[in-house]
Amino acid sequence: MTAPVTVTGPTTRSAVRAVGLGKRYGSRWALRDCTFDLPAGSVTALVGQNGAGKSTLLHLAVGLTEPTAGRVEILGSSARRQPRDVLPRLGFVAQDHALEPRFRVADMLEVGRRLNPRWDAALAREHLARLGIPLGQRVGGLSGGQRAQVALTMALAKRPEILVLDEPAAALDPLARRELLRMLMGAAADTGLTVLLSSHVISDLERVCDHLVILAAGEVRLTGPTDEVVAAHRLLSGPRTEPTAVARMHHVVSENHTDRQTTLLVRSTRHVYDSRWRVDEIGLEEIVLGYLSQTAPGKDVTE
Repeated sequence: MTAPVTVTGPTTRSAVRAVGLGKRYGSRWALRDCTFDLPAGSVTALVGQNGAGKSTLLHLAVGLTEPTAGRVEILGSSARRQPRDVLPRLGFVAQDHALEPRFRVADMLEVGRRLNPRWDAALAREHLARLGIPLGQRVGGLSGGQRAQVALTMALAKRPEILVLDEPAAALDPLARRELLRMLMGAAADTGLTVLLSSHVISDLERVCDHLVILAAGEVRLTGPTDEVVAAHRLLSGPRTEPTAVARMHHVVSENHTDRQTTLLVRSTRHVYDSRWRVDEIGLEEIVLGYLSQTAPGKDVTE
């Protein structure tokens, strides 16, 4: 098992906290020993390949699934064990958006109003009007992007303190994805909403998220504020060699070798003094890909 790395940011009130969290199906672990602490008011990207365990983790967080090991808390309580304390303060959008295709959009808003005591009908209608989504249209007749927007609008109209999104833009075209993320950013900025957003489209998340959780093979590999994560990593390139000397001073995340050159992704707060190495800054997407490449071959993980 790979030990997770936490890049420490400022201490603030916890919004989502997992300690030793695990979920097993039969003999297979979908998630194992996951520990992280997300601050209130953050917009956090949960990043991993398909099958890494992202949906499993989010389902545990919102109380849809019982953990096999450890615990996860939303605002200090378990959504599974104390739903009355958590669910009114929590918004969740699943991958399939969970909308009734036979209902009209207005009918879905009415369902939201009846189920949620803090329902903001004006916010819902204003969002949908701005997006050009007619209230009289049946959900089944909407495009994939429009259904995603309706689902997100309903989650926001609940006026939650925490919004959990499971691959909300996975099936969207680039324009629809940009609009959905823009809407999400606006809501977070206007209300101080805490957001936990899973995706494998790293380039999208880099623009909107200030915290990061990297999940690979059912384990947390790295967590922390995105700016501190980027500041703590460097790309080293030099003549073909084994990284033994570098590994004594820095944590080698990943390595790549050709006949003549070695390239290393390292995590370190120290300067690299060896003149044989060229040192370059590296972007968040390359850092994430470096950690995801650590996935153990042959490990059976089900999301």
